[in-house]
Amino acid sequence: MGSMAPTAPSHLDRTLPMRCRILSRPLIPVPFPPPAADYTLLIGDWYKTNHSGLKDILDSGKNLPFPDGVLINRRGWNGNNFTVEQGKTYRFRISNVGLATSLNIRFQGHTMQLVEVEGSHTLQSNYSSLDVHLGQSYSVSVAADQPPSDFYIVVSTRFTSTALTTTSILHYNNSFKKPVDPPPSGPTTDVAWSLNQARSIRWNLTASGPRPNPQGSYHYGLANITRTIRLANSAPIINGKQRYAVNSVSFIPADTPLKLAGFFNISGVFSLGSIPDNPTFKDGYLQTSVMAADFRGFAEIIFENYEDTPVQSWHIDGYSFWTVGMDEGTWTADSRKSYNLVDAVNRCTLQLFIEGIFGWRELGSGIYGNECPF
Repeated sequence: MGSMAPTAPSHLDRTLPMRCRILSRPLIPVPFPPPAADYTLLIGDWYKTNHSGLKDILDSGKNLPFPDGVLINRRGWNGNNFTVEQGKTYRFRISNVGLATSLNIRFQGHTMQLVEVEGSHTLQSNYSSLDVHLGQSYSVSVAADQPPSDFYIVVSTRFTSTALTTTSILHYNNSFKKPVDPPPSGPTTDVAWSLNQARSIRWNLTASGPRPNPQGSYHYGLANITRTIRLANSAPIINGKQRYAVNSVSFIPADTPLKLAGFFNISGVFSLGSIPDNPTFKDGYLQTSVMAADFRGFAEIIFENYEDTPVQSWHIDGYSFWTVGMDEGTWTADSRKSYNLVDAVNRCTLQLFIEGIFGWRELGSGIYGNECPF
């Protein structure tokens, strides 16, 4: 497992990210009726400065500036119309494709029924608004059950000193009415609200996942833990540049791709064990860091955030994991007593609130990236 914490992520470009829908395989039942239409909402913060300018800011030892706005499918205020028919239900696939900001989404006058999180079917709970952190994806069902009119779809920033907002329009096909102003407000800086919402998202144990058997047939809570890893994010200045690190190690890519080096046993490209299993709280340093792992092992990974930021996002390339616990404060062995060992959601990207979140995942073969976008 390599720790990816570059100076500036490659998705700083302002071009529209590609919409890639992952559909259920034929003959595998989906735990909700087919929607009347399937819409994609790519939401994210936006900077007027291009990616090279933002990289220059980081290379000067400064943090990224406050974003200039928020976009939905690359457009600003009321830039998109999503047409619905009264009495029908629609699926909205929502992804936060931004750079540095958690977002909240809500549908004026409508509730969202959560049906899927990053490939896992969830218990179908209803939400009036939903926090979507960096890199996360959700699917919600929205019933067009209101009198014909237009309604705002609102996206706003979370945990920022100034709330940035943008809107799209949910348009009933027989509507001649404009949406009622003002757009509904959402949560702003309340961490506890977001934490409680995250805890409420649970796995649907009876629904089928990627395979015909139910998701709940895999009893992750009974697996034998073979290793415990603690990973802490930090933001050190290294050689005058703003870098980001995991357990004090800031990743730098090698000239040879790591998977090729591993497959062909090319020496000198990386060294196993070059990132420690526990936080060191030392000064940050550069390294092509790779953590050794046992094939078919089952690891407990504790993610820790000691930075002066309310939330971070962590993503593990090529893997999903069970988010069995989430809390503020410092993790201890006693924290295991509060783990959800039954129906924790299985996902690939999680939010890390101040000082503590923990999860499990199964380890396979090969080299995979472990990313922490700040």
